[in-house]
Amino acid sequence: MLRQTLYRQLAPEGWQAYGLSPVNKLVCVLILVASFVAILETEDSIRDSLPWAFNGLEVLFVALFSVEYLARLYAAGEDPRYRGWRGRARYMFTWWALVDLIAILPFFLGFITHNTFMIRLLKVCRLLRLSRLGRFSRAWSALAEALSARMYELLLSVGVAGLLLLLSSAFLYAVEAAAQPEAFGSVPRALWWSIATLTTVGYGDVTPITALGKLFAGITAVAGIGLIAMPTGILAAAFSDAFQKKDAPEE
Repeated sequence: MLRQTLYRQLAPEGWQAYGLSPVNKLVCVLILVASFVAILETEDSIRDSLPWAFNGLEVLFVALFSVEYLARLYAAGEDPRYRGWRGRARYMFTWWALVDLIAILPFFLGFITHNTFMIRLLKVCRLLRLSRLGRFSRAWSALAEALSARMYELLLSVGVAGLLLLLSSAFLYAVEAAAQPEAFGSVPRALWWSIATLTTVGYGDVTPITALGKLFAGITAVAGIGLIAMPTGILAAAFSDAFQKKDAPEE
């Protein structure tokens, strides 16, 4: 009886009513609050003024999320695929179960390292808790379906973009290396300019100064506008198709 109740409350597919169960709504609120606290903690002036509050809140969040993780592990037995100890072990290696586990691991790993960089990295990893919201989102599954359906087109567009990056870097190296060896003295150095130009970031810290260099830069910039937008169009179409399939009435 307890397992059935937990399953209905914790598993989105187990809740028959519209929207999320009350427990899952509370979990979503906790995830948002915990992520907001983790962001504030990266500011030294705020953290140093209230160290006891941040430490206490992190212990509270980890305790709540750990209880939730164990409850989900127990309730998973309602699904025939995850019954028994083998089924529970299988559940532990599912995508969302791993995300749940990763959300609480940084707290415990912090006790075994005193490296400043690792501590900062573990604090940043707490923001991965936000990814847990994807469990409750219909859009997340639609996005996964869209990526899977258009994987070939996306890989092709990424491959073409990579080829254009390499070619533009090589041309800029050939025509600009003599004039600006510190910026275009090698293909890897020129690659930074190509990435900044193709992604339309254009930091302006590296610019061609020769006539040929400017010509190739202009061609690269114009080509990059359409090329970088191509994956966006592919994803938008696939995303729309995925939602239409979900909304289509079953025959």
